[in-house]
Amino acid sequence: MTTTNNLGVQAQRVQRLNVDPGMRAERIVYTLDGILSPVTPTQLRVTGNDLWSAWTSNPAHLRPDVLLGLDAGGIPPTVALSLASGVHYVLAWKLDLDLPHKAVFDEPHARRVKVFTYADFRGKTVLIVDDEITTGNTAANLIAVLRAAGATVAGVICPVEDTTGGGRERLAEIGVPLCTLTTP
Repeated sequence: MTTTNNLGVQAQRVQRLNVDPGMRAERIVYTLDGILSPVTPTQLRVTGNDLWSAWTSNPAHLRPDVLLGLDAGGIPPTVALSLASGVHYVLAWKLDLDLPHKAVFDEPHARRVKVFTYADFRGKTVLIVDDEITTGNTAANLIAVLRAAGATVAGVICPVEDTTGGGRERLAEIGVPLCTLTTP
C-alpha cells in the first residue's frame, strides 16, 4: 500500500529479500530515495521546504546549529533540509576512519551496525535527520553519543514514520521531539 500525505511525500512498505537474522523483513521506500522512480530537483526542494516548515511550525522546537544526517538513507532529506533551512550539515557514515572527534553508535537491525560521526558537537544544537523512523533505537543510540559529547539534541526529523515500532514513544521517553511528514 502506498500512502501520500497532503505535501506529496509517498511511502510504502516493501518486503526485503535475503535478509540476515535480526534484520527487519520490510523496507520503507519513499519519494526521495530514488528506488521506485527518479527524484526530481523539484521533489527534493519541496520535501526540504515541507520538512523545514513542519519543524519550524512548532514554537517549542529549537533552531539547530547543524543537521546530522544518517548514512545512507538520511542523506537526501538532509541535503533537502539544509537547502531549505540554510543550516549546515554533517553526515554520519558506516566508515571507520582515523579522524578526530570520532564517536560510534549502533544501528540495530542493520547488516553493518556501527555508524560513526566525526564532527565536534560540543556546545552545538543538533537536529538529527534520517529517511524514516521505526523503533527509534538508532536515534536513541545517537542521542546518547551526542549528549555525551556536549551537544543539545533539538530533535529528530524524518519524511516517513513507521508507527508500528513505537519510535515516537521511544524518543518521547528520552525527551526528544520527532517531526515527520507521512506514514506508510
